[in-house]
Amino acid sequence: MPVDPTLQMMLDNAANAGRDAGRRDVVESRAGYELVARLGGEAPPLASVHDRSIPGPAGDLPIRVYTPLGEGPFGVIVFFHGGGFTIGSLDSHDPIGRRLAAETPAVVVSVDYRLAPEHPFPAATDDAYAATAWVSEHAEELGADRNRLAVAGDSAGGNLAAVTAIEARDRSSFPIAFQLLVYPTVDSKMGFPSIKENGQVGFLTEDTMTWFLEQYGAGQTHDWRASPIDHADLSALPPALIITAEYDPLRDEGEAYGRRLSDAGVDATVSRYDGMTHVFFQMYGILEAARTATDEGITALRKAFAAVG
Repeated sequence: MPVDPTLQMMLDNAANAGRDAGRRDVVESRAGYELVARLGGEAPPLASVHDRSIPGPAGDLPIRVYTPLGEGPFGVIVFFHGGGFTIGSLDSHDPIGRRLAAETPAVVVSVDYRLAPEHPFPAATDDAYAATAWVSEHAEELGADRNRLAVAGDSAGGNLAAVTAIEARDRSSFPIAFQLLVYPTVDSKMGFPSIKENGQVGFLTEDTMTWFLEQYGAGQTHDWRASPIDHADLSALPPALIITAEYDPLRDEGEAYGRRLSDAGVDATVSRYDGMTHVFFQMYGILEAARTATDEGITALRKAFAAVG
């Protein structure tokens, strides 16, 4: 099917405004990306939302904690925002954190990991693992159950969620019940066909993706954390839901990662949203597909938490 009409209109407006398809200024890109939060829809009611810092690998690590209404202990979702490891923040994905917390319901801990180019690979992965370990250790303090812990993220955040799940298994450090990966970046080699096929279609272009990975330094390493799809062993990982978009350059690598998980015996579901482009998941307020995808993710999280008991 063609690109969704609402998305196409936004893409046309961006093109008419002279949107740069790549090689952008970091400060400009960060400021522009924050505006996407306006498309996240009305904020649902919560018991509390508060910012704090926790110990990180390189000093204080900011997080935002969303606590749902009702009585816990709740499941807990550690969320990593997207943005090519270079842009994005607690605010850019605030609507997602609020909705996951309210409707799962679960405590959501959104992590403000260090960004490139100031902090290249593997700073983000180090922060992601450290934050998840802290949440597991302090779950009771958060009103959560450490055995019902999920990792989640979109795009670069999907990479961080996937990497954290693998690291937790490899280190036998803490249980993870589920991973919600929304159009994850799992192949820093950019070797799948959709990179070219959809490289000039949506908000994320091939050139922009190249620029992101250059800032992050992922292309200069053979470390599997830059390309979790290349990890030699993807068995014994948590169940996963991988959401992809038809017109996303990252579509094929996300779907291939799902197949690799399934081949390794992991309960992995891949759900492609036709007519959608990268970033659609953040547009809950204007796209029915974003609402459907969010509901699908929440249903999967509920099921995973219920299975733990």
